[in-house]
Amino acid sequence: MSNYEVLYIISPKLSEEEREGLINKFKGYVEQNKGTVSGIDKWGLKPLAYRIKFQNEGYYVLMTYSLDKDASTSMGKLMLITEGILRHIIVKK
Repeated sequence: MSNYEVLYIISPKLSEEEREGLINKFKGYVEQNKGTVSGIDKWGLKPLAYRIKFQNEGYYVLMTYSLDKDASTSMGKLMLITEGILRHIIVKK
């Protein structure tokens, strides 16, 4: 297992419950694949440097976790197709 950080931006159009649902979805994905989440840091609503999907701001979340390489790659693909995620980046620590 390797240590990773993922920073993702959630659309500001989502309600508080929908945002928390997405955060819990990705936390649950890590735990279902026998990984551990060491921290979730919610940065909150911040302006974007440039427009993404016609949005000027987004809700930033930083999650640190340990997971198998293949499962982490699959999580990145899941984030690409998840409605409400504007951008994400996964970095191996």
